[in-house]
Amino acid sequence: MIRFECDRCKTSLSANDARRFIVRIEAYAAAGPVDLSADALEKDHSESIRRIIEQLNGADPDDVEDQTYRGFRFDLCTECHRAFLAKPLG
Repeated sequence: MIRFECDRCKTSLSANDARRFIVRIEAYAAAGPVDLSADALEKDHSESIRRIIEQLNGADPDDVEDQTYRGFRFDLCTECHRAFLAKPLG
């Protein structure tokens, strides 16, 4: 049996508890401008790709993920959900 608790105050919750709220947060890198010109599309990007792969080869996967995307999921009780809605960034 899976047990749920509020990730903020540790109150016990059940799977179908009406007092249980799920909060999902995504943090990801903003996309820069994309160059779709004919020159950019015809250019050989092999060297750029090789350099990126070389940089990533010894990198810590968590550090790479933190630079591109990170997702969070929290279970909150009614009171903590209300506090989150009032001030989402703390």
